[in-house]
Amino acid sequence: MAEKPSVLIIGGLGYIGRFLALHIHQNDLASEVRLVDKVLPQLAWLAPEFDEACAGSKFMQADASREQALARIFDRADGKQWDYVFNCGGETRYSQEDEVYKVRSLSLSLAVAKEAAKRNVKCFVELSTGMVYKPDSAPSKEQDKLKPWSRIAVYKLQAEEELAKIEGLNLVIVRLAHVYGAYASQWVATALCMARVYKALESEMKWLWTKDLRTNTVHIHDVTRALWAIAGWYTAGKEKWDEKSMGKVPTFNVVDKGVTTQGVIADIIGQVFGIQTGFQGQLISTFAKLNLDSVVDDVNDELLGPWAELLSEAGITRPGPLTPFMEKELLKDTDLSMDGTRLEEVVGFKYEKPEISRELVEEVIESYKKMKWWP
Repeated sequence: MAEKPSVLIIGGLGYIGRFLALHIHQNDLASEVRLVDKVLPQLAWLAPEFDEACAGSKFMQADASREQALARIFDRADGKQWDYVFNCGGETRYSQEDEVYKVRSLSLSLAVAKEAAKRNVKCFVELSTGMVYKPDSAPSKEQDKLKPWSRIAVYKLQAEEELAKIEGLNLVIVRLAHVYGAYASQWVATALCMARVYKALESEMKWLWTKDLRTNTVHIHDVTRALWAIAGWYTAGKEKWDEKSMGKVPTFNVVDKGVTTQGVIADIIGQVFGIQTGFQGQLISTFAKLNLDSVVDDVNDELLGPWAELLSEAGITRPGPLTPFMEKELLKDTDLSMDGTRLEEVVGFKYEKPEISRELVEEVIESYKKMKWWP
């Protein structure tokens, strides 16, 4: 039996990083694990089940975008190099200034990738986003036209391109759909918080654009399994990878098999909360397109006050990372529509949560209740 791989996770306390660490811990997959993050575990809203996987000797506080921190991050006590490096770091908040993404995402990716190449790490996995594709309702495959439509995606694509030029880097790129699951604090979480407020206000939750707008999803459970499978596949010799037709750098979409649209999410939310959901007509949607800033501000003004009241009534003083605050970038009339067949055909990966469902969304809400985040 070959020795288990040693694993370094950059951004190890981020949403994906912590679940990857937990997956490795629960299944005893690695000989050694190190999680690097700027944030301390005590401040990262970690649920109790992450304590062993993410804290103690496994955790190192450092800013991986700073060159002077790299030796400390990569050096191991036994003098060996890490087998797998997963870059789960970078700025995940939307609507930040360009400079923020440049420093926290692009510079970080380049710094750790160059170090990984220098040390001949066996596999370097860079997390990217499906928002790098030109928006289209037809699912984008890995080689389809790229036209990033969020600022995060602009810098993620730059990182993909720059990393591909680094000599000796054993690079894999993973492009993700909207990730959801227990303790999720983005996208699905925002919609759930909004729905909670609409329920309290006893009013209909109306969505912009149409029910057919694609908002593809993938469950965190499958994301971590996919990341591990991809790293193993890469180091075992990249079977079935055809450079001629697929390109030099192995790139995979990670997206479930369900065709998640706004309509699907609206239906699930309607069932879970027992509220009416619907779609704004063409007229309002056209107006919103032209005045997105003010529309988003109005929605946020309408929801943030009642949300604060709900928290206060429930006696929640530390509300965790949840908020109904709607980001303008996520309210664009753009499809996130991806095709995940390559991962199944080339790596042989099988999704265990193939589509978003009422049960899975209820599990997300239960996880919030457990953490006392949910009013």
